[in-house]
Amino acid sequence: MRVEDNFVIDSTNNFHQKALQWAAQFDEVAYLHSNGHSDQWSAFDCLIAVKATSSYTSTSGNTLQDVQKYIDTYPDTYIPGFFSYDLKNEIEELETHHDDPLGFPLAYFFVPAVTIKTIGNTVWITAENPAQIYQTILDFTWQTGSVGFDGQIQTRWSKAEYMLAFNKMQDHIQRGDIYEVNLCQEFYADQVNLNPVAAFEKLNSISPTPFAAFFKFNKNYILSASPERFLAKRNQQLISQPIKGTAKRGKTAEEDQKIVQGMLNSTKEIAENVMIVDLVRNDLTKSAVPKSVKADRLFEIQTFKLVHQMISTITCEIDEKVADVEVIKNTFPAGSMTGAPKIAAMQICDQVEATRRSLYAGSIGYFGPEGDFDFNVVIRTILYNAQSKYLSFQTGGAITVQANAEDEYQECLLKANGMLQVLDTHIQ
Repeated sequence: MRVEDNFVIDSTNNFHQKALQWAAQFDEVAYLHSNGHSDQWSAFDCLIAVKATSSYTSTSGNTLQDVQKYIDTYPDTYIPGFFSYDLKNEIEELETHHDDPLGFPLAYFFVPAVTIKTIGNTVWITAENPAQIYQTILDFTWQTGSVGFDGQIQTRWSKAEYMLAFNKMQDHIQRGDIYEVNLCQEFYADQVNLNPVAAFEKLNSISPTPFAAFFKFNKNYILSASPERFLAKRNQQLISQPIKGTAKRGKTAEEDQKIVQGMLNSTKEIAENVMIVDLVRNDLTKSAVPKSVKADRLFEIQTFKLVHQMISTITCEIDEKVADVEVIKNTFPAGSMTGAPKIAAMQICDQVEATRRSLYAGSIGYFGPEGDFDFNVVIRTILYNAQSKYLSFQTGGAITVQANAEDEYQECLLKANGMLQVLDTHIQ
């Protein structure tokens, strides 16, 4: 029988590092870390869940209905997991024809034997013997390992091919098929080795973000430095915080200030953000009490270690008749990763992009024991299949009628920078 107990720790950083390395020995691991970022909707600093007592895997079919049944079966626990981007094909009449070298499922969730939650210096552990788990983690020898990446990163597109794809998107915009689209490209390596724990620790050091995640299942690994919340539910409120607008950090505080002001003065950045805010408002309306959808905060600049981001916050009161997975169905995938109109943008992305997105542009998060949930947007994320030894990450950027091909290409490289640093390599 699982019970909950709490403990006070001296060093949160030391505990989190030890807990991650302790957790990584299990076959199923979810490690969700806020890296000190918090807002009024934050539920914890770090959530760690290990060792599945039950799991759900979907490859096709009625995924969302099955997930709802699954979480209803286990109502009193955290259930971590993810939804892949290609779940869109079940939600809408869409198809994806690209190969699937990663082989990740459409969705995966598990009920953990052990759950660890930290808030400040307090640790809550739910397990058969919480005190024993706590002491085991404290006694665990934390080691800094080598990332061990032994390959070369290749691009699915040459720069010239990216430019051709950009022009195709602009043609669609000029014809009125879409007015904004997120064009993505893949960086990959085949037949490579990786130490996923060391790689995540390095990624989280280089780019500490509010929705960081280390996820392990079936010899598959997700190493995420996501700064973006897709969707959260807190009591009867839904919260979405799309990101549209990215700029590199300056070398000085003064340069940073100029860059931030430049973002706020940019008609292009503001226009891109407004388009996605409108899309998210429309998506939330399907699950909301009438007239409760609000854009609470627009065009906020949040500064992270590597980049500045323009983030807007949209909230609503959830209609009590709408189930959790119905809310996700009404909003998935994140509008910031598609474009607008949403369905047309997804169709065109499938035609123009060279790669299946897989989990990229999907969501990682959890359903909680009190009926809440929180999911990120899978960006700035390394995906690794340890069985096939295939490693992949993708980046993208919004294209509007005002977009410049060279600027968008450079933005893709900027977003790839953190992952390339982790792997201590460059693009071939």
